Amino acid sequence: MGEAYKIINDYDSIFSSSQRKELSDIIYKYNIETTRQIVVVTIDSINPYSDIQKMATDLGKYWGVGTAEKDNGLIILLCKPCQKIGIATGFGTELILTDQICKNVIDQTIIPEFKNGKFYDGIKNGVAELIEKWK
Repeated sequence: MGEAYKIINDYDSIFSSSQRKELSDIIYKYNIETTRQIVVVTIDSINPYSDIQKMATDLGKYWGVGTAEKDNGLIILLCKPCQKIGIATGFGTELILTDQICKNVIDQTIIPEFKNGKFYDGIKNGVAELIEKWK
C-alpha cells in the first residue's frame, strides 16, 4: 500500500481508536490473504464534488488503491454530515463486486445501522459482507 493513506482514514473522527484498530485488523488480514485492498475513508464534506461515488472513484485512482496489475481495490467513502456513502471499485474488483452488489450492501446492510446511529457497525458489517461476497 502507498504511504499516502492508511487502511482506515477517519478524517471525520467517527470511530474510536479501538474501532479503528479492529476494522483495520480485519481488512489487513484480508489484504495479506488475497492482495485485495479495502480502504475506509470518513470525511465531513464532499466539496467540490456533488456525487460521492465520483469522489470515491477519483480518490481510489489518486491513492492507487489495489495492485496495479489486478486493479483489485475498493474504497468505502462516508460523509456523515452529508448523509452519503459511496463504494468505488477497481476494474478487477468490479468483475466480482458489481455496482449492484455494492449498492445492495449499502442499502441493506450499512444504511439500516446508520439509521440507528451505529456508524461503526454499519461500516464493519458492510466490510464483512463485501469480503464474504468477494470470493
